Amino acid sequence: MKRHWKVGELAKMAGITIRTLRFYDQIGLFSPSGYSPSGYRLYTEKDISRLQQILSLKELGLSLEQIKAVMTGDQLSLSDIVTIQIDSLKESIRMQQKLLHELENVSSRMQRNEPFTVEHFMNIIRTMRMNHEKFFAERKSSMDRHLDRLGEYLDEHPEEPGKGGFDSE
Repeated sequence: MKRHWKVGELAKMAGITIRTLRFYDQIGLFSPSGYSPSGYRLYTEKDISRLQQILSLKELGLSLEQIKAVMTGDQLSLSDIVTIQIDSLKESIRMQQKLLHELENVSSRMQRNEPFTVEHFMNIIRTMRMNHEKFFAERKSSMDRHLDRLGEYLDEHPEEPGKGGFDSE
């Protein structure tokens, strides 16, 4: 007998949200093998294997479009994937080195009691901003996942929010 998993079961097993699975289906990246008579998405072992590949490629830093191309065999080889990851890592290191250089420059000027120009401040601000934008994009993604999980919990337990929560007196 072939085993099937509903969207919530698969999301829980994979450590992702139902919303993510629905989005992947919507963009044509990852669709269920079938549907139950009542309309629930049903996934098979083959689907789980495909999802694992998708999540692994995402972890390597590929965009969803790049992952879609890899999964359909259109564009990227394993070598291309590794090259993308190397390039991404090099860029991250370059940005960190640039920030380090700017901060060392500031420290050196401070030790020599030299004045700072507006350009010095702007260089630091620009470099920090680029580093922080990446950090906050990653944090936002993490917060979105947590909010999705909270929403799923509340959907599954609608009777609980008023018990000791914001609505109780």
